[in-house]
Parts: sequence; C-alpha cells; structure tokens
Amino acid sequence: MQLNHGGELIDVNALLDRIHGDLHPGQLAFVADHETQIIGVSAGYGAGKTRALCAKAVTLAAANQGFIGCVMEPTGPLIRDIWQNDFEQFLESYDVPYTFRASPLPEYMLHLPGGDTKILCRSFENWSRIIGLNLAWVLADEIDTVAPSIADKAFPKILGRLRSGNVRQFGAASTPEGFRWLWNTFASDDAKSRTDRRLIKMRTADNPHLPPDFIERLEANYDPKLLKSYLLGEFINLTTGCVYDRFDRSKHIYTKQLDISGEALRVGIDFNIGNTNAVIGVRIGDRAVVVDEITGMHDTDALAQELRRRYPQHKVYGYPDASGGNRSTNATRTDIQILESYGISNQSPQSNPPIRDRVNNVQAMLENGKGKNRLQIWQGCTKLIECLELQCWDEKTQLPDKASGFDHVVDCLGYWLHRDFSMLHKQAGRGTGVRLY
Repeated sequence: MQLNHGGELIDVNALLDRIHGDLHPGQLAFVADHETQIIGVSAGYGAGKTRALCAKAVTLAAANQGFIGCVMEPTGPLIRDIWQNDFEQFLESYDVPYTFRASPLPEYMLHLPGGDTKILCRSFENWSRIIGLNLAWVLADEIDTVAPSIADKAFPKILGRLRSGNVRQFGAASTPEGFRWLWNTFASDDAKSRTDRRLIKMRTADNPHLPPDFIERLEANYDPKLLKSYLLGEFINLTTGCVYDRFDRSKHIYTKQLDISGEALRVGIDFNIGNTNAVIGVRIGDRAVVVDEITGMHDTDALAQELRRRYPQHKVYGYPDASGGNRSTNATRTDIQILESYGISNQSPQSNPPIRDRVNNVQAMLENGKGKNRLQIWQGCTKLIECLELQCWDEKTQLPDKASGFDHVVDCLGYWLHRDFSMLHKQAGRGTGVRLY
C-alpha cells in the first residue's frame, strides 16, 4: 500500500468513489465508461471538461496500475499553462501521491498500490513522439483546435499504440469548432453507425460551480449561433456560410435505386495520394443523377479497379481533375493515362475551370433562377451528401474551405457537372479553352 501526503494508506476504491461523487452527470458518464473504445466529450465553455479529463486520467491510471498512459494538448505551451496547473491541483485536492518530472518531456508518476503508474504529457504538434510506446490509454484535450490534417494523421497512429494494460481506451474532449475532427469522429453518419465509439455532450449549465453571471455574460457577447456551440456543445457552422446552400435533402435525395444497366456512366474524379475519390452518375435529358460514389482509395489505379469491379460492362466517361494529365498518384504513368488503360474515356478539359464557375454551376443544378432542380443524388452517397451540407467558405481566401476535408468528393461532382452542363463551356470532346460570356 502507498501513503498519501497525510501519511495514510491509499484505498483506491474509496479514492475513486470520492472523485466520482464530485462529478456532475455528464462528467461521470465520461469518466466511468470503461467499455467504449473511443469516447468523446463535446462541451460548452465552462462545462467542466478539464476536470472531467483530470478525473478520467486518475480513473484510467487506477485501472491500469503499472502501465503507461498519455495526455495530449494541442501545443507544448498548453501542457504547461493548462494541463499541469489543473492536474496538480486535482491530485493534491484528493491526496493522490505523485512526482513530476519536467525534462526531457513532462510526465507524472502516480504512486498507487499496484505500482508506480506513469502519465506522459505530449502535444499534438509533436504527436509522432508517441510512436514506439506501448500505452494503455490516451486522452486528448481541445482536439478540435488542432489542424484537421494533423488530427487525422495522429488519430490512427495513437490507436495503434493502445496495446497494453487492462482498460485500453482513447478519450477526447473539446468545445466543438464547427464540423471538424470531433464531428467527423463521433457525429457524422459514418461515425454513428460504428459501435466502438460514443459521444457525450455537456452543457455549460450542467456545471453547478460556475459564477452566477457566467452564462449571462456569454449570452451578452456571442450571437445565437455561436452560443449553440459555446454553451450547448452543439456542432454548428462557425464560418461564413455553406458553399452549397441550395442543397436540400428533401429535394435532392432519392431512395429507390435506378436501373442503369444500359446507361453510359459519367464519373467525376479527384486525384490525391491516399485519398482518391469518384462520383458516378448518369445523364437523363437535362438532369444529372448521381448513382454511386467511391471514396478514400489509395491511388488512381485502385480507384479504376474498383470502378471496373462494380461496373465491368458499362461505357464510362471520365471527368477528372485536369491536372491529372501532368502528374500521377503512382509515379509511372499520368493519372489520366491510368484511367484510359481501364477503358475510361477522358473528357477533361486542358485546364480546370475557375473554382467559382464550378461552384456556381453545381448551385445552378441544385436550383436555378427559375426554381428548377436538375440534380438528384442516391441516398447511399453518404460522403457526397455530407460534403454538400458541410463545406464552407474560407474567410481568408474567399474560396471553398479545404482544411476540413469536405472538398474532395464534391470537387468530383463539380468536374462532371461543369463539363456536361455549364453554359460557360463547350460540351463536346476535349476543351477548346474558350469561355462564353
């Protein structure tokens, strides 16, 4: 048995009972869950998120005595300015014996009856430093403030390090910053269909220890839309507006699959190493009907193979990113040459259309000036639907935001629609480069 600061033996069960008894229901739901592999908290300002992380860290350390855990903040300075201060106050308030080492990297050692239990403190900006470690658990604070590209790279690597201990778990807590990592991981349609994860929402009002005027001051200084995120922990669009604001599920989604056995397929394609995508459709009169999507393929060759596996007998017209004629995702042939080797007829122009032209054309297909809808999308195209609903304008560039990752699949749609339906571009063969005004 270990002694606490008062010279008394530690009873771990009694310690956890005291900690859990001081939590509000949302915090307790997060801290006491040992079954869910990936658990998240979406919290309003002042909802008690940091205290929940402190309680979770001690609870997981007690469940994995003698093993290593890790707490991650977005940056190194935040470890010092936020986590260390709050965690040390928490440990001392419950008489948990510990030692702290600041160099070479900060870490805590909790002295528990089952053995000394190490808690590493690391930053997402240097997430690769956990590679090679065998961890029992990882907790991530304010993960929605981390650049999505970094969070997306780090997350699968972190999961791969959870290979020791009794309760292996990844936990994340953040105030939601729009439709970023937290939403993608816990609240998107794909995430909701998975059984290995759970999201808990905590409202600011759930915390009984806040100053009486805290919520009133927030309400006086934020607009109603921001308050949904910063008081309720809800996911909302925090940027200047949705790019495809004419999209409406009730108008543009169809549920009964079409018979396309005799139809030529029109396939918009976006090239990216590790994330090559395609939107597959047919043209019916002056209407575009999207029938399928292929997402997240490793390279162009993998995408073309999957396309031909699904549609071995169809005539296929490809509408790829025009830059695919100059580069490749597999380095031996250009992307367009790879597509042509699979019998996919290239319809790309010599250069891509201006981004705003492409966006305006998709918008016109969703609803033109006469209120006519000429675009229908199969309900199974979940990624395309998600991107149409969530891609926003970048306030700095005044162009569609690319940092969130909602651009790739909707770009596929735009390449096809601009080529076949835009009044600004000649509609047959390879491009002439002439735009009509």
